[in-house]
Amino acid sequence: MPKTNPLRDLLGGLPYTAEIDWMLRQRNRPRKDHFNLDRLQKSLPAARAVVDPFAKNAKSGKTVLFFATLHYWIEQSAYLGLVLAGLGHEVTLLTLPYSEWHKQKDSFSQRQRILHTKDALASLSPLVKHASMLDLRPATVLPDILLADIKEISLWDVQYTLMREEVNMNDASDRALYDLRIQRNTFAAQAAFEYLQSHKPDVVLIPNGLILEMGVVFRVARYLNIDAVTYEFNDQREQIWIAQNSSIMQQDTDYLVIARCQLQITDSMFERVADLENARRGARVWGKSKRLWQYVSSQGAQETRKLLNLDDRPIVMLAANVLGDSLTLGRDIFAASMTEWITKTVQFFATRPEVQMVIRVHPGEKLVPQAKSMGTVVREALPELPSHIHVIGALDKINTYDLIEIADVGLAYTTTVGLETAMNGCPVISCGETHYRGRGFTLDPNSWDEYYATLEKVLADIPAHQLDEKQTEFAWNYAYRFFFEYPRPFPWRLMNFWDDLEVWPLERVLSEEGLAQFNDTFDFLVNEPFTWK
Repeated sequence: MPKTNPLRDLLGGLPYTAEIDWMLRQRNRPRKDHFNLDRLQKSLPAARAVVDPFAKNAKSGKTVLFFATLHYWIEQSAYLGLVLAGLGHEVTLLTLPYSEWHKQKDSFSQRQRILHTKDALASLSPLVKHASMLDLRPATVLPDILLADIKEISLWDVQYTLMREEVNMNDASDRALYDLRIQRNTFAAQAAFEYLQSHKPDVVLIPNGLILEMGVVFRVARYLNIDAVTYEFNDQREQIWIAQNSSIMQQDTDYLVIARCQLQITDSMFERVADLENARRGARVWGKSKRLWQYVSSQGAQETRKLLNLDDRPIVMLAANVLGDSLTLGRDIFAASMTEWITKTVQFFATRPEVQMVIRVHPGEKLVPQAKSMGTVVREALPELPSHIHVIGALDKINTYDLIEIADVGLAYTTTVGLETAMNGCPVISCGETHYRGRGFTLDPNSWDEYYATLEKVLADIPAHQLDEKQTEFAWNYAYRFFFEYPRPFPWRLMNFWDDLEVWPLERVLSEEGLAQFNDTFDFLVNEPFTWK
């Protein structure tokens, strides 16, 4: 862990030093700090002027506490806060002006970040109030359940930062990072606990809601029985994922299944899902996304068999996730980690030469080279790889959808490849707490004994475990709801915020055209019940 500057720490501990330096020297200088809200500060006066007339004419809504940390979340939250104020809600934006969640910053610089954030957000007043968490008085005592939450989230923070599941508390670097996250998460919990009890908002709005201080504030709100809404972004522009009273990263889709999956899937719905799947199979972007889910186009089943030297023995495909992805954190059921699951699974199949195993390393590993590769996990489990086990690396020129086509059995942790394999009528054993588990088209063991028994049973008679027509149709129905109804329309993605703002400026978002598209989403963000058009 990088050490802070001792002199700046000393200065930061002296009253008014940071404030005087800010007023006399730093305030009007270009910021060299990564935490930079200059662009936001310049844009907000005009933005607030746009929203003023809407707010004056709006009916009174809810009291909303909007929590944001890291400069890019704060930028977007300022504009979303203005929209909610323009719709009549009483919004307070609570910021935590950190730039790096995994590095300690000297107290002098941190105090100046508070001043910079206050200056940048001053123009929000009076439509949106602003408070800095670092100015709050923290509670002195926390309930045991929140102390346990802090430990759990801090461990996830380390896994997320290091992009590996193994955290060695005897390693100085790992331990320092964990201790930093414990320190910061404890302060966030104490500050939020005191503030929420004093102010009692109707709803707390939080990005992500799983890791870092965002996860901590979510847990505190729920402990206090205050409604909390979390949100995140998928690969499509002008879309958002929303969860009410759960972390969006857990992808709880029970409400979607209850409300929508009992409806019949139409031909046009089926064709829309097929169009998405064909784009992924063809290594093409789809819709308003720039993301490629595959880096090589489909080559067909026979060519794929030839490339991998596969014969007529049954094929079991294991589809891995990217280690450290926040969509995998906290998803363990019977395995302590995805690493343990893959390790024990490949060791099981090492003694089963009557079947062939193909392990698909997630192509997304290409985007996070610092993450521990699942290919490495396999090699550690089996230093001498048997000839009937094949590892497909992230950069290998093999298309996952060709593997789905030739697979006889699918194994998945949380990846949507498990859902897509079930859509092909193939038996899928779901081993992590994924959103499609328990929907009637996967096999769902809850212990190691159940898992091994399920493997034995399926391998003994694969044809008997193929999905019937009703199960396959339901998998397609669920896929349609998840891919096209679970996301909601939203004007600005996080990492494309300033570009998207040019397409959807505030005056357009709050216009009749904009509200026709986004008003329901803004309602859901303040915890109004989900509806579908």
